[in-house]
Amino acid sequence: MKDSSTSNPFDAETWALLPDYFEKLPKAVQIHVWGDADAGQGEQEAQRLAQTLADRFSQIGAAFFPRRANYPYYPVIGIFGLDDEEAVDYGVRLIGLPSGYQMTSLITAIQAVSFQGASLEAATRIRLQGLDHEIRLEVLTSAEDEAGVVMAKTAFGLAVASPHIRSFLIMTDVFPMAAVRYSATYLPHMVINSRVHIDGVMEEEEVLKQIAKAVESGDQVVRESGGQ
Repeated sequence: MKDSSTSNPFDAETWALLPDYFEKLPKAVQIHVWGDADAGQGEQEAQRLAQTLADRFSQIGAAFFPRRANYPYYPVIGIFGLDDEEAVDYGVRLIGLPSGYQMTSLITAIQAVSFQGASLEAATRIRLQGLDHEIRLEVLTSAEDEAGVVMAKTAFGLAVASPHIRSFLIMTDVFPMAAVRYSATYLPHMVINSRVHIDGVMEEEEVLKQIAKAVESGDQVVRESGGQ
């Protein structure tokens, strides 16, 4: 285990729990951070967060990149796999500095990539084999949204399990304009291909049904409510 020379961005309780999550990761991961450390505290903190994890855990690395023209919000945190030291993009992204309950979503994202989405049900994996459309899952959440962790876990697992799915967790307390864009008045709020909107929590099987509905709906906007 490496020692971090930077100040610790985690509270003491979370820091003490991290070895349970990260010391036995089966596959190495690399945290990619896009942003400008001189542009704002959030982007600087995202780099510090990634570097702190990389310094402490041997199965976690970190890499830093400048802003890109096609990303509207920063920082962007991507969790990549490593295959013979080559980064593998599974389409797992966190938009905005995770905080509060969404620190758990960061942990979930790292585990999803390292464990190759092993938490998904077997039936889900079978159904994903028939998916041949590109799917974009956006989970709008906030630091105080505990249920957002549940939807993030599902979204990240689906992205790792299917090359056709990309999943984005968006911190709306950092970027409220994202909630305005999708008229999201309740969190968590999942948006599938900008067409199907889900308020609240849905089970894995139901999310798959909504993905199918997004594929079939064309330009039609559909809104659904999940359980609490």
